[in-house]
Amino acid sequence: MGVAIKRFLSNKNTVTIIGVILGIVVLYIGYTWRVNNALELVSVPVAKEEIASRTKITEDMLTYIKLPRNSIESLDNLETSASNIVGKYVSFGTSIAKNSMFYTSYLISKSEMPDSAFANIPDGYTIFSLDVTQHSTYGNSIYPDNYIDLYLKATDDSGKVIFGKLISSIKVLAVKDSNGNHVFETTVETRTPAELLFAVTDDMFLLLKKAEYIGCEISPVPRNASYSADPGETSVANDYLRDFILSKAATIPDSEITTTEDSVNEAEDEDTTEITSSKKTSSTKKTSSTKKASSSE
Repeated sequence: MGVAIKRFLSNKNTVTIIGVILGIVVLYIGYTWRVNNALELVSVPVAKEEIASRTKITEDMLTYIKLPRNSIESLDNLETSASNIVGKYVSFGTSIAKNSMFYTSYLISKSEMPDSAFANIPDGYTIFSLDVTQHSTYGNSIYPDNYIDLYLKATDDSGKVIFGKLISSIKVLAVKDSNGNHVFETTVETRTPAELLFAVTDDMFLLLKKAEYIGCEISPVPRNASYSADPGETSVANDYLRDFILSKAATIPDSEITTTEDSVNEAEDEDTTEITSSKKTSSTKKTSSTKKASSSE
């Protein structure tokens, strides 16, 4: 039996046939494994409904679909586990459409959600909020990144109406509703504009706030597309209106703060001097009394 097996294996034709058969078996097993692996269905969470920006994702917002494993393996930022989705928020300026899958770039924690209206504000600038309505925004036609003009309406001392352009070429950073939500960040719900946000120089911020406090009406006026495409420098457009506002409000010079601090320091120095003088007087009286007592003895 052993001799027969040895002769059989020593036959080159036999070895070749066995090698071919083993190769076919290996190829078949490998191919079958790859096909089964590629066709294996994986449960992937998707949005049951459209989810707006800055919305907290809950379990009832998810549904699941089956996808072949190989079709999602190349998607590195795809979230396939609900535990990594529920409790997160949809990133600012992004919405997740119905039946869309979840990607890590669209999901952030609550502490990571920035407000783009306050991002990258340069030094020397302050955010100014202008109260508006749907009517004053021309039927909600003023969008973020638009360049518009601000007009002022007031009444002078003689009772005449003053109206004109106060600031030209001012950039709209954001349009928000009364709850502080960005009006144009989602199409899921209709939001009514309540405020426009601008970034203006500190001097311009003071001018606008003074205009509000003395009862002036500030109105946004949109311009055409070319105005926003090639905006000029943001500036006060009318010296008369600026002087009118300033004439109705007092200006607090910075030196008053320094003077007040100096006065406090001077007062403290005077108090210290009085205390020192009092101590010296008391000490002198004690010394005098001691000398008199010694003299009596």
